Amino acid sequence: MTIEPQTESKPAGSKPAGSKPTEAKSAESKPALADPAPSDPGIPDPATLQAQIAASSFYAAMRLMPKAERAAMFAIYAFCRLVDDIADDGTRPRDARAVELERWRTDLAALHAGQPAGRAAFLAEAVQRFGLRKADFLAVIDGMEMDVAADIRAPDLATLDLYCDRVASAVGRLSTCVFGMDDAPGLELAHHLGRALQLSNILRDLDEDAAIGRLYLPRELLVAEGITTTDPSEAIADPRIDSTCRALAERAQEHYAAAERVLRARPRGRLLAPRLMGAVYREILEKTQALGWAPPRQRVRIGKPRLLWIVARHGLFG
Repeated sequence: MTIEPQTESKPAGSKPAGSKPTEAKSAESKPALADPAPSDPGIPDPATLQAQIAASSFYAAMRLMPKAERAAMFAIYAFCRLVDDIADDGTRPRDARAVELERWRTDLAALHAGQPAGRAAFLAEAVQRFGLRKADFLAVIDGMEMDVAADIRAPDLATLDLYCDRVASAVGRLSTCVFGMDDAPGLELAHHLGRALQLSNILRDLDEDAAIGRLYLPRELLVAEGITTTDPSEAIADPRIDSTCRALAERAQEHYAAAERVLRARPRGRLLAPRLMGAVYREILEKTQALGWAPPRQRVRIGKPRLLWIVARHGLFG
């Protein structure tokens, strides 16, 4: 489960699925992705990937980036989408999904060794231009493997933090390279903003995750409110779940505040995209906090007009 918000025009699903774009797009505005493996039925064709990318809530922000940076961000998004789809494909056995993820490891190793990279070939230009690290791509796969190995149910706080680092902060580390940030502020921003976004995602998707047998809320916070079951449906049906979620939301807010401090220091780099991501997800979290998590829950989405206002506000005023 990687990070991506939805607008109210897109129905919720059991995994992050993206929103409809917030403005009209021309074919010329979308950098092409090379077909990584045309004969491999497990890989969507470039047109499918382009459609998914264009459906991202942050497509408008990415369009404001220079061409090379924009293409690199689209490539990172496509990679995350592909491995996430493998992890969440409940129609296939776990061992088959694990094999697919291992193939990605092999292709990434080949890519970084300058050898034919198979399905990872479309990442080559971004890796070469921006120095994207193999370790960060592999960390994302490590996170996907946590979902494949077994359904995550009430992990302890350390395991949840590791999961967030792999599926979110690792993506942030790749992204801050593209943004042109220096290592120290880039790593700090990726650490805090990645965790903030993923915790917000978890708090937004309680019901969707429970429907596929997952419960990402940490065991310590559940037990603190007297919830000892690890059955996802039972746990989120307990009225005390609201207190558990509010405690986790406070942790997310601490990470947002830390990320904001990094951005306010105005480090070197193109920072519009992380500013927008933080603003959109934080608004989703705060609206959810206002509604609460006691059942029945209402899933919060950001409408197109509000999303456009956030883009304009941060694009014009930073």
